[in-house]
Amino acid sequence: MNQTKIIVLDDDPTGSQTVHSCLLLTQWDTDTLRSALMDDAPLFFVLTNTRSMSAQDAADTTRQVCRNLRATLDAMKSAGTFIQPILVSRSDSTLRGHYPIETDVIAEELGPFDAHFIVPAFFEGGRTTRGGIHYLRVGERDVPVHETEFARDSVFGYRNSYLPAYVEEKTKGRIAANQVRHFTLGEVRGDLTESLMALHGNTCCVVDAETQSDLNNFARCVNAAANNGKRFLFRSAASLLTSLAALPSQPVAATQMHHYVRNSRPGAVIVGSHVAKTTQQLNALLKQPRTVGIEVDVDRVIDHRGELLSAVSHKVEDAFNSNNTAVVFTSRSERQFPDQATRLAFGQAVSALLMDVIRALPKELGFLISKGGITSNDTLSTGLELRTARILGQLLPGVSVVACPEQHRCFPRLPVVIFPGNVGDDQALATAVARLTNASA
Repeated sequence: MNQTKIIVLDDDPTGSQTVHSCLLLTQWDTDTLRSALMDDAPLFFVLTNTRSMSAQDAADTTRQVCRNLRATLDAMKSAGTFIQPILVSRSDSTLRGHYPIETDVIAEELGPFDAHFIVPAFFEGGRTTRGGIHYLRVGERDVPVHETEFARDSVFGYRNSYLPAYVEEKTKGRIAANQVRHFTLGEVRGDLTESLMALHGNTCCVVDAETQSDLNNFARCVNAAANNGKRFLFRSAASLLTSLAALPSQPVAATQMHHYVRNSRPGAVIVGSHVAKTTQQLNALLKQPRTVGIEVDVDRVIDHRGELLSAVSHKVEDAFNSNNTAVVFTSRSERQFPDQATRLAFGQAVSALLMDVIRALPKELGFLISKGGITSNDTLSTGLELRTARILGQLLPGVSVVACPEQHRCFPRLPVVIFPGNVGDDQALATAVARLTNASA
């Protein structure tokens, strides 16, 4: 049996925000990978969570996934099942993440590739690329991403939103800007097949895209080139996956997602993200009726962890018993750290506390919303201890819903919303809760 499978190594769990009905893997042993490769969906996601890691840990994790994947593919081929992988390193649509580390490792372990493509467009989040410049929609204006807060990230900051220059910056000159192949909007909207067939030697390419139809055409040409023997690697945001997978509409409409809520019971919201958009959405949610805000004072996480956990968990229980949605959020003040390692270690300590809060949630909980990419990954893999989860669909543009399995020991069939930190307007979090509670936002 021969088939193609889109395999997404996702550096946080939000890359599934444009698709449905496929698997998310929080583990990558060969048995788990084999079950995903044999699944009926045309794609699956391996949640590496590398954006929360140091560069070395990100490289090591990516290498382990790739080696297990190669071993699994080889074993299946020996047994008569040949799968042609389309490999995607899914990362942030605002250019944060371990590039080129992850694509370099994938190329070393699963290459050689004729080209790797950088495709950061994410239309549901207002991210587009034209003239080689990547933009973020802010109000009525497209802002080059190097002018946004995301470019000032203390771990993944950058100076360039012109993608060839971004590549040169991130590769420290190993790939010069003038060596990057730029596929313009005019090219993307035409027949690219000949140009794609001419690529070789893992050429770095950047791709303009303003609409989903641009990427639909790009994906068609990529598939044609792949069918003629070309091997490509993608570093992309979520919108490219929509085009590559070509899925039909999701089974249950976004406005009807409340049907998944268990016994119409209230839920909980866990907010870990600190980007400005999340804070604005949190403030709007806390103004809604039947919500109770519960702040986690991060200054107490290290020295008063037990007391803090007990206090937060009791407040969540009280809110649930009063038929309210508990909104647990970390204190919004921005902490300063002497170095990246200290920042990452503190973030891991805060996340570990939030995961203990999740484990202590009322067992009859109706739904759970996890706000923030890294927080969501930890929610699935650590808080809920899921090996795999299946995506039900999108609650809002760019906001996925997955379900705990029927046999989950604590929360069977619990719908879990994976809500990226930087997606949606100011009312998006309130709208999500309103849809799940079947209320008006």
